[in-house]
Amino acid sequence: MLRYILARIAMMVPTLFVISVLVFTIIQLPPGDYFESYVQELQMLGEPADLQEIALLKEHYHFDDPMPLQYLHWVTGMVHGDFGYSFEYRMPVSEVVGDRLWLTIMVSTVTIVFTWLLAFPIGVYSATHQYSWGDYGLTLLGLIGLAIPNFMLAIILMYFANVWFGLSIGHLMDIEYLNQPMSWDKLHSILAHLWIPVVIIGTAGTAGMARRLRANLLDELGKQYVTTARAKGLSPGRVVAKYPLRLALNFFVADIGSVLPQIISGAEITAIILSLETTGPMLIRALQCQDMYLAGSFLMFLAFLTVIGVLVSDIALSLIDPRVRLQGRRG
Repeated sequence: MLRYILARIAMMVPTLFVISVLVFTIIQLPPGDYFESYVQELQMLGEPADLQEIALLKEHYHFDDPMPLQYLHWVTGMVHGDFGYSFEYRMPVSEVVGDRLWLTIMVSTVTIVFTWLLAFPIGVYSATHQYSWGDYGLTLLGLIGLAIPNFMLAIILMYFANVWFGLSIGHLMDIEYLNQPMSWDKLHSILAHLWIPVVIIGTAGTAGMARRLRANLLDELGKQYVTTARAKGLSPGRVVAKYPLRLALNFFVADIGSVLPQIISGAEITAIILSLETTGPMLIRALQCQDMYLAGSFLMFLAFLTVIGVLVSDIALSLIDPRVRLQGRRG
């Protein structure tokens, strides 16, 4: 087991290295850089640009160096905890992200818990009550959840909240707490607003996960060993929980590696519509204006989450399914 874990950890370093090269290359593909776009924007507005300051910044951040050297400076800085400088916000990336990163993690974590707590009983019920009215009803709700994009659901909820109750459901906190340091009152305000984006973002994930759990559990329930267990007189609950449910949970655990970055990256348009103080709108703005250090750091953060999630899912799978450990030992 220890050798299996160490092998998975050893694979993380080259994986992150390859991802960092791809991220840096993709960010550098558009013609020009942030400073050229910035000067053109000022010229369109008829305002003067401080060319001397721009030249100093380009020299300090090695914009005139060849791409391999630029990549080396960028990745070396990240290893030492320096994520670069955001030219759009005129401050270090770590300060720009600030509370937005923790709010993003909070929203994503609660959304994952909400998704699992809802999807698990729905999937089990639908599989054990196949073709019942409850199964049909939950299937219909699941298909609706899959069909409606998150951003459209956000628009619908904002409209009805305003028309029916005269409320604005934007932001993750009350307006007076924006840009204020964390306090108990601010935390209470965040928790009061948190359920809205969690329900909106988690709807599609809940529907998809419940459908996959239903399909996997139905596949296991149709196998011969389940028929044998029923013939021996085991109770229906024990028949389901003993082996079929454990085997159907494999994909549930395997999804850990992808569900968190998917929720964070997939909620960006929803975050813009709801005016959420998360990192999604910031990433889109950074990509639009070619703020390379801010965009690159965020994309590497998503890659790191994916790699860590895959490691956690591999370890969890090896604990609940001995076949994974045996295959890893033979490899």
